Amino acid sequence: MSGQLRVVHYVNQFFGGIGGEDQAHVGVAAKAGAVGPGRALEKALGDGARVEATLIGGDNFVNERGEEASRAIAAELARLEPDVLVAGPAFGSGRYGLACALVCKVAQAQRVPAITAMHPENPGASAARRGIYIVPTGSSTTSMQAALDALAPLARRLGRGEALGSAEVEGYMPRGARRVHDRGRPGYQRALDMLLDKLHGRPYRSEVPYAAPERVSPAPPIADLSRARIAMVTTGGLVRKGNPDKQVSANAVRYHRHAVAELESLSPQEWEAYHAGYFNHIVNSNPNYILPLSFLRDLERQGKIGRVHEHIYALPGVSTPVAVSVGHGRSIAADLKASGVDGALLVAT
Repeated sequence: MSGQLRVVHYVNQFFGGIGGEDQAHVGVAAKAGAVGPGRALEKALGDGARVEATLIGGDNFVNERGEEASRAIAAELARLEPDVLVAGPAFGSGRYGLACALVCKVAQAQRVPAITAMHPENPGASAARRGIYIVPTGSSTTSMQAALDALAPLARRLGRGEALGSAEVEGYMPRGARRVHDRGRPGYQRALDMLLDKLHGRPYRSEVPYAAPERVSPAPPIADLSRARIAMVTTGGLVRKGNPDKQVSANAVRYHRHAVAELESLSPQEWEAYHAGYFNHIVNSNPNYILPLSFLRDLERQGKIGRVHEHIYALPGVSTPVAVSVGHGRSIAADLKASGVDGALLVAT
């Protein structure tokens, strides 16, 4: 292409200058030119590129009303006709990262090249890294300039219609894509060289990256169950009858908290399962198979446990990326800790 590169930049309500958490509900809006970090992005892009407009969306709005947000973003992109879309950087902010991932997917569906940046442990990265280009950043805004400096040249090339090389060469997060190319030496020679380096204690680099699972040390046992407050958490997809909260059946982007302080058990007239990973019919006949509220009430009456926590926590675990699940777990754990819970039953399927 020739002429000036037309860039559209997406930011959330905070970086868009609208407000903080109190404005996370705002819908998608467009402002002419660069806003907030977009000014530094435009400078990093250099001559021949301009941020024509900034799309701003509230984190809660984009995550909780994804279809509506997607339509609004698609309409703005159709109107603005950019050469490339840049989202973020989102750093360690989970909702912002998920929103940036969504915006990039919408742009690509409109045949607009897109790229974003965030911390590798951001839920948006694990949820979308196979489908979009994501530049790794630090966890906080202190790495803003470095992130923009890494984003800008890749955005320019995408906007010019140039193909990017491998993640190792270009610096974006690996997407799991494999392209056939000549490495100069056959695989058996490279493998033997790595083996010899390993045996002799020399540094080597595997051609098959491995992400080791996180190790979590178990909490110490509860000293006195008779005085303990016990909560219940499930990845079994428990919902109120008819699913009024619109819980998804897989790939959970949020969890749901339900009040059970007045309940002795979970009745099939009021509760059911909505989960894509197992046969729901058996559970629907007795939802206590998912969360054993009736049994805990019995233990509570016998004095074997001190108290059943007044809320239960539910989501479908199936197909939910590990990083997203970690985010849910941290949020639930923080709520349990703030409520004085001593222990929790985590019931899987």
